[in-house]
Amino acid sequence: MERISTHQFLSLGSAVLMGGSFILIGNFVTVASGRDGWMAVLPAFVTAIPYGLMVFSLSSQYPNVNMLQISENLFGKWIGKIIGILYILISGYYSGLALGAIGLTYEQSIMPLTPRWVFNLGGLLIALYLLNSGIETFARFCEVIFPIIAISQILNFCLGIPKIEQGELLPLLSEGLKPLFFGALRVIQFPMEYILFISGLLTFLPNGKQELAQLKTGVWRAAFLVGSLETLVVLIQILVFGPEETNRLAFGILSLGKIVELSRTISGVESLFMGVWLGALIIKCCAFIFMTTWGIETVFNLKGLKWRLTVSAISLGIALWFTEGTVLTRELFFVENYLMFPFAFVWIPILWGVSLWKERSDVKRKRIG
Repeated sequence: MERISTHQFLSLGSAVLMGGSFILIGNFVTVASGRDGWMAVLPAFVTAIPYGLMVFSLSSQYPNVNMLQISENLFGKWIGKIIGILYILISGYYSGLALGAIGLTYEQSIMPLTPRWVFNLGGLLIALYLLNSGIETFARFCEVIFPIIAISQILNFCLGIPKIEQGELLPLLSEGLKPLFFGALRVIQFPMEYILFISGLLTFLPNGKQELAQLKTGVWRAAFLVGSLETLVVLIQILVFGPEETNRLAFGILSLGKIVELSRTISGVESLFMGVWLGALIIKCCAFIFMTTWGIETVFNLKGLKWRLTVSAISLGIALWFTEGTVLTRELFFVENYLMFPFAFVWIPILWGVSLWKERSDVKRKRIG
C-alpha cells in the first residue's frame, strides 16, 4: 500500500481544493454578491476545516480504511454499498465534465481555432499516466505544480495593481450580509469536492497519532492558503474591472492577463498564465478519476489497469459528448451544486454523528455491564 507524507498531503490537498476554480470564481461571487463578493470567498473555503476534522476523527477510530468502508461499518452493508455507488457515479461523471472543461477553457480563451478534443485527449493522457503511476507520483506532481500556480496568481495580482481604479470597492456591505451568504453558496462546492477527495484518500495517509495531528493541521492550512489566494483573485478583478464588468467576464483573470505588463516590451501574459494553469485543470480531473477507481475498488473489489483504462475511456466519452460549451457549463454547475455539494454536506456529518452516538452507547453498555 502506497503512503504519502503529511507534507505531500498539504500540497495535494491544496491543489485539489483549488483545482481550476480561480479561473471562474470572480464571475461566480460577483453574480451573487456584487462588489462585496470577495468577502464571501475565504469563509466558504474555511468550511473545509470542520468537515476535514470530522473525516480525520472518523479515521482515528477506523484506521486504514476510507469513508466508504466506514459507512458500511456504521450503516450496514447495503446502505454502505448505495453510498459507494453514489460516490462512484458522481465522481466518475464529474471527472468527464472536468476533462471537458479543459478543452472548453482553452477554446474560449487563448486557442479558439484548436479542436477541443485535442485538449481533452492531451489532458486525459497526462491524468492516465498519473493514475497508473500511483497516488505518490500524483502527490509529487502537485508538490511541483501547486507552488507555481500560487506564485502565478500572486504575480497576476501584483501586476494588476497599477491598473486599479479607486473607489471600486466602496461602499462596503451596502446591502448588508445577506449577499455574502449567496456568494458563499456559489463557492462552497469546492471545499465539498475536497472533502470527498480526502474521504477516499484516507487509506494512503499515515495513521500514527502524531501524523494524524499534522494531517488535521494540513486541512486548515490548505483552507486558509487556497481561500486567501482565491480572495486575492476576486479582489484584483473587482478593483480593476469593477463589479459589473467582473460579473460579465467569464474568464476575468485571463482578461486581466491581457492588460498587465511585465515591461514596456512584454505584455499580454495570459497565454503564459494559461500554460501554468493547465496543471491545475489536470489535477482536478485526475483527482476525480482517482476517486472513481477508489470507489470501484472499495464497492466491487475491482482493480487493475483495465479498470483504470475503462474509467478513463468513460471520462473521455463524457467530455466529447458535450459539444456545446454552454451545455457543459450548465452541467458542471448542476453536478457541483445539486449533486456533489448536498452529498458531501449531508453524508459526512451524519456519518460522524452516528459514529459518536455508537461510541457513547458502547461506553454506557460497558458501565452498565
